[in-house]
Amino acid sequence: MTAHWSLEDIEWDRFDPAKVDPEVLKLVKAASLVEHNGSEYTDFLCKVFDGDPEFLPDVRRWGVEEVQHGKALAKWAKLADPEFNFDTAFARFVEGYRPFEDGANASKRGSRTGELVARCIVETGTSSYYTAIAKRTDEPVLAQICRKIAADEFRHYKLFYDHMRRYQKIEGLGRFGRLRVALGRLGETEDDELAYAYYVANSNPDVPYDRVRDARDYTTRAFGQYGKEHVMRAASMMLKAVGVPSNGYLAKAIGNMGWVFLRRRAAAG
Repeated sequence: MTAHWSLEDIEWDRFDPAKVDPEVLKLVKAASLVEHNGSEYTDFLCKVFDGDPEFLPDVRRWGVEEVQHGKALAKWAKLADPEFNFDTAFARFVEGYRPFEDGANASKRGSRTGELVARCIVETGTSSYYTAIAKRTDEPVLAQICRKIAADEFRHYKLFYDHMRRYQKIEGLGRFGRLRVALGRLGETEDDELAYAYYVANSNPDVPYDRVRDARDYTTRAFGQYGKEHVMRAASMMLKAVGVPSNGYLAKAIGNMGWVFLRRRAAAG
């Protein structure tokens, strides 16, 4: 299975060390770990959707692309910081963060529809995030990488959305149920995955992990990348996933509230 682009498509010779933002570099290091861990999520989704010949090839292709995102971000981070050892950092990350350590093979969302809604929410966040970094950074290679990743993540959203619609017709999960899943997945942005990845990628191993501190350090920097247009688009995509009109007053109101929330969190650090 091949991705839509490869590392050879990136214009690495355009890398400009003078335009590397050290705060963005910290975020990229963390993102490289999370993205590269896509193979673990692929295995989990293959268990949840076992026996579905329509979905399984798509999710395996999705996993290939997620891992490639991690490789591209890691290569850029190594250019920006030659001392960054991705292999060592990734080994620490997967050792300390085990979302499926219990051998789970069923979705905690209550249904396959719910699992796909949750994946839509994740892809909403990642497509917006990488679009924001691509626009904000002055470093041309990072901008190119993030544009390609953002395009992938938007396609991934559509992939999961299309399969979600298929399962919604089968399982009948209504708007309220989908909204409950979406809100629950939004709340999980505060869990250990991103904070721990940020800690592992940027901290001395002798310094203990502090969830509150490291989550604050991560969110302050990550939320500071967004522009209002990215938040408004994310609100629209989220509402579409739960079956609510995505271009009306409600979408605008939620987008505005999300923007205020992100600005406050970005300033809280």
